[in-house]
Amino acid sequence: MGEATRDDDATALAERVRRGEVHPTELVEEAIARIEQVNPKLNAVVHRMYDQARYAAKGPLPEGPFRGVPFVVKDLDGWLANEPYTQSCRMSKDFVPTQDAEIIARMKRTGVVIVGKTNCSELGILGVTESELRGPARNPWNLDHTPCGSSGGTAAIVASRAVTMGHGGDGGGSIRIPSSACGLFGLKPSRGRNPLGPATSEGWGGYVQPGVLTRSVRDCAAMLDATQGVEPGALYSAPPRARPYVEELARPPRKLKIAFSTGSQLGRETHADVKAAVIDAAALCASLGHEIVEASLPIDREALVTAYFTQIAVGAASSIDETARWVGREPTPSEFEPTTWLLGTIGRKLTAMELHASREACHKAARDLGRFFGTYDLFLDGTLAYPPAKVGELALKPAERIALRALRVVSPRLVLDKLLSTLGANALEKTPNTQVANQTGVPAMSVPLFWNAAGLPIGVQFTAPYGDEATLFQLAAQLEKARPWASRRPPTSS
Repeated sequence: MGEATRDDDATALAERVRRGEVHPTELVEEAIARIEQVNPKLNAVVHRMYDQARYAAKGPLPEGPFRGVPFVVKDLDGWLANEPYTQSCRMSKDFVPTQDAEIIARMKRTGVVIVGKTNCSELGILGVTESELRGPARNPWNLDHTPCGSSGGTAAIVASRAVTMGHGGDGGGSIRIPSSACGLFGLKPSRGRNPLGPATSEGWGGYVQPGVLTRSVRDCAAMLDATQGVEPGALYSAPPRARPYVEELARPPRKLKIAFSTGSQLGRETHADVKAAVIDAAALCASLGHEIVEASLPIDREALVTAYFTQIAVGAASSIDETARWVGREPTPSEFEPTTWLLGTIGRKLTAMELHASREACHKAARDLGRFFGTYDLFLDGTLAYPPAKVGELALKPAERIALRALRVVSPRLVLDKLLSTLGANALEKTPNTQVANQTGVPAMSVPLFWNAAGLPIGVQFTAPYGDEATLFQLAAQLEKARPWASRRPPTSS
């Protein structure tokens, strides 16, 4: 059975269960065996739930689109009742919530069987999965490289084929970035499309949207069909879909006018491999009948960089305080990584007017983007600006770590302003293209169409107007058919 199901996506596995060809207990045992085979190399699954999965697989399971399909949940972006929620953070390593987040509850109602929780960066702040608590996750395409983050553990274990899909969250690219690095399909839905409650009302000022990382487009569409929709008490929701997203996959897209750029949105440079991937994707879209026009996004880079780090700093401070409430004690610097604590310190020093200005900058960008999409249907660029970095390449150097530990104790305002400016100038250089969609609330997807000469995946990103996941899914299905990627297996696969 193992080889027979190895190349199946989640939709195909669920169909096998419905036809009685395989029982959920068999799929769970197979997933467990595969995880145990690859995880010592990947460090992707950090909390095993094998006994719980075996019990759940015996049934009854919800009659959803993924009944009996093994699934993993990121150790962030949504509570899973009665299981640790560490956020890869020392302070919350023993915290166990007593209820599911709404997004997790909706995912469970699809019939998935959760076999484990996955590695992430501390509080989801960094774009690499290398926390001090959990250690680095590794990329199954090359173990010397990172799967990126913050949903890096999910990306690594899904790409390895141990499971077919898994949960993630995207506050600055944390679904799309690891999807690009690991050769997966990843979509960040429109702001308000998926629920965030009950513990969170508006993650990072509206930046965060949960979702899934998958090998196939149809798995993502079916899961979004199941999870999307108004959450009781939510501040707002995305425009209603015209029809189920799985139905959009059978509808060829109209002739689209697609703007593309090989530039860096919030950074300065783009690697030659990424430029090649974007040009290749543009040519593929043109061959499918779409109009391709080179154009840049109408954004104020400096304003959005400042806005991004202002919001992340405030978000870090809020997350530290929120974690303290959960565990019932005051936070201390020793329980957080230096970068996290320093960002929290900066967040507490920022004024209400500075946070307001950051949000206004994002709102202006959203309006400018709205006018841009009055001319173009989609925007194409690289998901990342560089191929996946090596593990440890972006980590703090010893001298930087010492400096940050000192600054977290004594942090004059002038120093904080300089640090915020430096972070804005340098920290986004490798991953500068995903944040704009979070800041403006529009949907965006990373599509695995290109691998470089070193065998590393280089994803390309398509961004759509607010609420228009339908066009993204239509194009993604067309691209998947024109250039199938699911048969490509990484060297480290189960």
